[in-house]
This record gives sequence, C-alpha cells and structure tokens, in this order.
Amino acid sequence: MSRSGLSRRALIAGAGAAVVGWNTAARSWAAEPGAQVAELPSLDGTVTLQGEGLERFCGDFGHLVTAAPRAVLRPGSVLDVQKTLAFAHRHRIPVAVNGQSGDAAVVGQGGLESHSNYGQANPRGGIAIDARGLDKIVSIRPGQAVVEAGATWAQLTDAGLAQGWVPPCLTDYLHLSVGGTLSVGGIGGAVQHYGMQVDTVRELEVVTGTGELVTASRERNRELFEAVLAGGGQAGIIVRATLALVAVRERSTVFTLAYDDLDTYLADQERVLADGRFDLQVGNVVRSADGRRWRYTAELVAYGEAGRAVDRQALLAGLAPVAGETAVVEQSWREYAFRVDAFAGYLRAAGLWALPKPWLSLFLPASSARVFMEEAARVLTAADLGAGLLLFYPYARQRVKAPLAVLPQEAVGWHFDLLAFPGPGADTAGMLERNRRLYERAVELGGKRYLIGAVPGMTGTDWRRHYGGLWEQVERAKRRFDPAGILTPGQGIHNA
Repeated sequence: MSRSGLSRRALIAGAGAAVVGWNTAARSWAAEPGAQVAELPSLDGTVTLQGEGLERFCGDFGHLVTAAPRAVLRPGSVLDVQKTLAFAHRHRIPVAVNGQSGDAAVVGQGGLESHSNYGQANPRGGIAIDARGLDKIVSIRPGQAVVEAGATWAQLTDAGLAQGWVPPCLTDYLHLSVGGTLSVGGIGGAVQHYGMQVDTVRELEVVTGTGELVTASRERNRELFEAVLAGGGQAGIIVRATLALVAVRERSTVFTLAYDDLDTYLADQERVLADGRFDLQVGNVVRSADGRRWRYTAELVAYGEAGRAVDRQALLAGLAPVAGETAVVEQSWREYAFRVDAFAGYLRAAGLWALPKPWLSLFLPASSARVFMEEAARVLTAADLGAGLLLFYPYARQRVKAPLAVLPQEAVGWHFDLLAFPGPGADTAGMLERNRRLYERAVELGGKRYLIGAVPGMTGTDWRRHYGGLWEQVERAKRRFDPAGILTPGQGIHNA
C-alpha cells in the first residue's frame, strides 16, 4: 500500500511519477504530499492520468467536441464510484460517466466510445468514469433483470433471450450502455406500447454527487428516482438497474410501406398508433430513387410464433401506401433486434463512423408535425443526411411516464431524429447552425429536444423553456443531490 493509500494497481501515472493526491490550490494532481494536497482514496480499480487510456475519453461518437479529462477511473467496485464522487465533491472536480459502448467485436477499430453526440459525457477537464468497469448482468428471472449500468443492451438482450425474456423497449442500436440510455430516456420502436426505456425501470442504485449510495424507485426515494431517469446525469450516477422483461416472440414480420404524400403518411402512421395493430412502429424520410425529392417509409413489425404466419391482409387494412411498393420480410426476433449491426459495420468500413456527426433529435406535437417536416424537407439535402437516416414516427404521450423525459403535452407527438453520417469535407459548422435554426423553429411550434443531439448555443433561457414547469423540480434536485454542481457538466443544463 502506498503512502496515499492507493492499492498497487490503482494508479497509472507517467514518467515514473507517483501521484499522491490533488493540489487544492493549483487544482492539479500532485506527486508530493503537502499542506494543500488532498490524498486520493484507496481504490479497487484503476485511475489513468495519461496515454491511450486517457485519450480515448477526449471525444465521443459525434466527433464534434474534444476536451481531455484530467483522469479516467475504471472502477473495480461501486465503492470506487462512491469514493471518487465524495473526493470530487469536496474539491469541486467535475465528473461524468462515459459508457464506452460499442460493438466489442470491433474494439480494435474504434468500437468502444461514448455515444454522447455533442460532448454530453465529457467531464470538461475533470474525471471521466469508465462505465465498462461495472458491466455485469447480475441476474435474470422471468419478467425482470438486474444489471450494472455499464452493461450494454446487447449484452442484456442476448442474456435474456437465452432464457426466453427480453427488454420490452430497445433502441435501434443495441451496443449502448444501460446507464447511458436511462440517463437520457432511451427511445425505440416499441415506445407506442411501453414508453421509453426509462419507463421499464423498477429500481435503481444511484451514487449521488456527494458520494452517497441510494436505492431509489417509485416507492422509495422517488425524488431521486425521477431526477435520475432521463435527467441527463445531473443528480446522480446510476450504478445498477432493475428492469422489466417480457416474454420473447420468436418471429418478426417486417412491413416496409412507401409514401410519396406526407399527409397520407401522417394519417396512416397515426392510424396504426391509435389501434396498436403492430408491435413496433418506426418510419424514415428517404430520398427518392431519382434523388429529386423526399419520400416517407413506414417500418412496421408484427411479432409471432415460429410456424404461424401473421394475417398480413388484416395488418395492412385501411392503409394507403404507394401501390406495389410494400415489402415484407420474415426474420427471427433477434435478427430484427440486431438489424443495425450490419449497417454500423458498413459505416465503419467506409470510414464514416469516425467523422463528425451533427445529429438532431426532436419531439414535435402532432398538430405541428406536418408544418415542421415540410419546412425541414425544404432545408435538408442529400448531403446533410449523407449515409445516415432521418427517422420520423409518432408516439403516444401517455406511454411515457418519466417526468424528465420532456415531451410536448399533446396526446400524440412525432419523433424527428436526424441521424446524419455526412461524408468527408462536409460543412459541419454549417450543419450545426442548421440544427440550431431547426431547434428554434421546433420550439416555436411547441416542440422539445432529446438530450442526445447536437444543438449549439444552448442558454439558461433555452433550458428553462425546455423544462417549463419542471424547471423548479430540476433545480431543486440539483441542489439536493449534487450541491457542488460537479456532475455531467457537458450537458450544459446548469452551467449554460
């Protein structure tokens, strides 16, 4: 045990210098003890101060914001997270969790990274916590799973599938950390039936900004529970989650319907939403074959059992897509759940994965969805989209229960999700300015933003307007659970 109390494997420093603590006056690591040096706590995991282990945490999936943390903690236990946060709280050091998610099969090709898009998971010169240090599937039983926050939805899906149980609501890309998506909401094609991923949480273990470990649920410590789910990492760090599971259906019948007329697309999608005839419901905005205009496609999925065909005619009754262009594909449940992996592999192989990606994620009230989509379609070009996707599909507001998953108040809303993968040399600065203009127009029309996107120039006024009547609750939770204001500064919610 060293003089600082660190275990022999707890610290990786450079140039042979053993860091013993934090110089409170210089606000930097110290190699020698002194009156102004606060000694580091003993840890089970590792702290990295330089080299590749630190460089991996300078950027994120969006490749738009780069800032080096002072240190990276890979926790060996929940107690490590508690000790680190207590230390950071005392000395006002910013902290943010980085899911370091990605397809483990391509780790050597940049497969692990933060999936924040605009520096949200960057501690801005503070301590980054590598969530992969806590990535175990703790238990799976009928209807329920307990997982550590650094585990990915892909891990949980495969582990649950082996026992016939799966998460009810999945994001399109599954190699994302559980804690990461729960911190922003987690939306996917089953939102129409189950809400967001935060709505499937039964209990959490959370480390607050003072280092306290708290068990929270709707029945116990509810204020913290609601402040953490979709809270942007402002009130605490999720270290473990108890999640609902549902029995898996073996087959997925995937219908892809094409539309040239926006009004017909909107009407059909809202009809499907209202009667709930499909198990999953998403939609895309794509370029026409001649490249001259935008088209709309509804991707609708019906689950079934092996050997028993779904009633295709009944499922498509009353819908009016372009005649002769409806495609139907039969897949296993898992094939559809992991459908994005092949696309992600293509993007990596083409060199597009590592380029800047100015994503924009919005929620619109149904009453203004048509106006916004028409205006956006006039502004956006094929180059803006690149090799990416523009998702556009409806959801039922009543299904989303988590208060901080902020949505327009109308009963039906639309998710507009510009998942751009522009090519080399794209005008990223111009695209960010476009995002800002579209965001402001969405707000004028009653819309809200999703916390994952890249919206530059967010001010305190923007955030207060975003949260509306919830702002006082958000501020109160911040004061109570993170009084030093150290957690997840990259969101910019309390320091804009």
